[in-house]
Amino acid sequence: MFKLFKTIAKAGESTTKYPFAPYETSDDFRGRPEYEPEQCIACAACTRACPANALIMETKEADDSRRWQLNLARCIYCGRCEEVCPTGAIKLSQDFELAVANKADLYEQAVFKLAHCQECETPFAPKKAVQYALDLLIQSGLDQEQIDIRAKQLNTCPDCRRKANMLEGDGLMQGNALKQEVVNEGY
Repeated sequence: MFKLFKTIAKAGESTTKYPFAPYETSDDFRGRPEYEPEQCIACAACTRACPANALIMETKEADDSRRWQLNLARCIYCGRCEEVCPTGAIKLSQDFELAVANKADLYEQAVFKLAHCQECETPFAPKKAVQYALDLLIQSGLDQEQIDIRAKQLNTCPDCRRKANMLEGDGLMQGNALKQEVVNEGY
C-alpha cells in the first residue's frame, strides 16, 4: 500500500487547476472568431464559406446598407471564414469561454454603406469593396489614365456596365458574321 502512494506522489498532478487558473491552449487552437469591421470590405466570402450558416449578410437597398452578422451559437469554429477572408478581418482567437447571461451577447454585427452607380444612381456594392478593388489596381502599378478608366468601371453597376459594353448597329452584325465564320471553319 505504501508503494502505491509513493508511485502516485511521483506521478504529480494529473489534472489542471482550471477554472481557478487560466487554461493554456495550443497555438493552433480554434476558438471564438474575432471580427474587425474596420478591415472588412463586406465581400460576403465568409458567409458563402460558412458550413454552419453562422454568418449572415443582408443587403437593404432602401437603407443603402449591407449588414454582416455572426451568430456564435451556430459557429462550429471550423476556421473557413478566416481562410477565405481577403483582408484578414476575421481571425480565430484562443478564447473558448463563451458562456453568456444574455443570448443577444452571442451576436456580432456591422453595417456597411453601399456605393451608388454613377450612371443610374442605384446602390450596387459596398463602398469599401469598391475602394479596395481600386486600391489594388493602384498598387499594381497602372498609370493614372488606366486607373481613371478602371475607377469609372468600378463605380458603375453591372447593368449599366453591360449596356455600355454592348455593340450597336453594324458592329453587332460584323461580330455575328465573324462568329459564324469561325463556326463554319471548325475552330
